[in-house]
Amino acid sequence: MKSETALLGPGGITFLGIYILSLILIGWFGKKARKENSLSDFYLAGRGMGLLVLFLTLYATQYSGNTLVGFAGRAYREGYQALVLVTLLSAAVGAFIVYAPRLYRLSKKHKFITPADYVHFRFKNNKLTLFASSLCLMALANYILTNLKAIGYIVVSVTGGVVPFAYGVIALSLVMVIYETMGGMRSVAWTDSLQGIILMIGVITIFITIQIEYGGFEFIYNVIQESNPTKFIPPTFTQKLSWLSTLCLGFFGISIYPHAVQRIYSANNEKTLKRSIQIMAFMPIVTTLFMVVVGLTALALFPGLDRQASEGATLLVLKDLSQRGAIGTGMMVLFLSATIAAIMSTVDSALLSMSSIITKDFYTRLRPSKSQAELTRIGKMISWAIMAFSVYLAIVLPQTIWRLLEIKLELLIQVSPAIFLGLYFKKITSKSILWGMTFGTLFAVSTMVANKLGVDIPAKPFGVHAGVWGLIINLAIVFILEKINQSNNEEVI
Repeated sequence: MKSETALLGPGGITFLGIYILSLILIGWFGKKARKENSLSDFYLAGRGMGLLVLFLTLYATQYSGNTLVGFAGRAYREGYQALVLVTLLSAAVGAFIVYAPRLYRLSKKHKFITPADYVHFRFKNNKLTLFASSLCLMALANYILTNLKAIGYIVVSVTGGVVPFAYGVIALSLVMVIYETMGGMRSVAWTDSLQGIILMIGVITIFITIQIEYGGFEFIYNVIQESNPTKFIPPTFTQKLSWLSTLCLGFFGISIYPHAVQRIYSANNEKTLKRSIQIMAFMPIVTTLFMVVVGLTALALFPGLDRQASEGATLLVLKDLSQRGAIGTGMMVLFLSATIAAIMSTVDSALLSMSSIITKDFYTRLRPSKSQAELTRIGKMISWAIMAFSVYLAIVLPQTIWRLLEIKLELLIQVSPAIFLGLYFKKITSKSILWGMTFGTLFAVSTMVANKLGVDIPAKPFGVHAGVWGLIINLAIVFILEKINQSNNEEVI
């Protein structure tokens, strides 16, 4: 079914298509630059990323379709309270500062490939390692799913519905899996660098254009205050708890995304890593804040959209700017390229990370005698299988992008005690971490499932995400078991 107007004409669509296909060429260059046929070279680019590439790949990976589509949609639905999203990403950078340098030093010394490699090195517990790997996989699968849905919405709007949602998802997924399996992390990081630059320019440009064309914050406030005054009501105590809960998702969840951890491993030295994180500290302001403003602009211009329609807030603003003559084809192509770039840079990273976890943490335990070259080949095959299944789910599942983002973080944060406590408390035992992770995950999953099935249990009890309650239970169990263990040791002495 075609929409009324396409965001781009034939020329713009052709240019965008050429840009997307050029990523395959970058993937080929990444393959030619390969130094050895090993897991370390394929999944970590030989641990040789410099400052510019490391920063841009971190930036392009962290700011994805969730930011450019999902965050604007949430700002549309919640009004100014969506500003908490700026601190969500800031919290993630704060967590990097806390744990990344120490983890990097260990990864350099002990040759980690996946996040679970650290967990196994620290706790020497196979059950804990596999459990942590499984949670990472679920989070990554969800991450790919949210971004594939976002890319489908964009393709429909770009072409006016000439290319249906499903076909758009399939076509761009095929491009991503081709260049990802060509050169691994090296290809992904190089494409991320290009995509990161385009993303940054696009977001800043659209923000400035909104200020000039509509009158900026004053226009947004006046219109929303008149048409949707409830969007400016001060938050209740429960909503404030929800804000705090969201910050926890950022600090303990986003910061330990497996593909982010693997970029920590990929830095060529610790100084490069620290400088990249320092630059990342400024990005929530010039990316997340700007996209919240886009969502609020959509609320002012197009009030009354339902939850599903609000996911297209960014594209509605672009259409309106185009119709006003505020932006031409070049600027439209730039921003749409930025949006698609952000999504692709996230999906390819998550895909690579999923492939590495399945290959390194699961397959090699079953087939320890396989050579590095054979394992790399298996990893590429796994990437194709993962992408095919993810495309299918993106097409058939109805969840909004923001809710899918929350679900994956609520699972992923259950792994955070293994990393944060493991790095800073030498006496923490694997038994405590395993039981904490188990009960925290069970609580989060059971609460979300019960809510989905219609049981009178909120997804956010008292405004706090089920996953954050799970993390509290997780940490409480770790603390209790460690106290019991300490008491038993004192009695023995």
